[in-house]
Amino acid sequence: MAPRVTRRALLGGTVSGLAIMYPALDYADDTAPASAPPSSPPDDRIGLALRVNGQTIDLALDPRTSLLDALREYADLTGTKKGCDRGACGACTVHIDGRRVLACLTLAARCQGKAITTIEGLAAGDDDLHPVQAAFLHHDGFQCGYCTSGQIMSGAALIQEGHAGSDAEIREWMSGNICRCGAYPNIVAAIRDAAREG
Repeated sequence: MAPRVTRRALLGGTVSGLAIMYPALDYADDTAPASAPPSSPPDDRIGLALRVNGQTIDLALDPRTSLLDALREYADLTGTKKGCDRGACGACTVHIDGRRVLACLTLAARCQGKAITTIEGLAAGDDDLHPVQAAFLHHDGFQCGYCTSGQIMSGAALIQEGHAGSDAEIREWMSGNICRCGAYPNIVAAIRDAAREG
């Protein structure tokens, strides 16, 4: 009969073997010269003039800044939400030249000279709501509300794109927008009614 090896014995032998292979290093070597403090990276910000909701916003940003971070952190337009920051949830949906895009996957530097619309600029005026916004209120198309701005921006775009012909079509074209609360039936109903009005 083969000897029984316990998990404790296996781990103990592995740790002992590693200790022999890699002896402790002495990091407190007083003879080594003191290293210079790390130098700060050069300021490589670029100047951008972004046209957001009909107004030009001048910003100085790192060229790697996403449109989402430019809007939220620098332009103080926090209606566009940061959900996954990986393009999987749709909470950051905005319109660029009338087309819906994920702001977290879009570089702000690529948006210069384009018309950017966020949830703050979707309605025609301060006192008016966009038909999709009004329909979301009427149908309770939200619960916690975190995904709502992205849902509304996608819903408004898919109506413009002509993809609101049926509930199944709305579900298909809204599939990139995730609602963790599961308010999908109300979201579909809101978009369906807004499409009928428009």
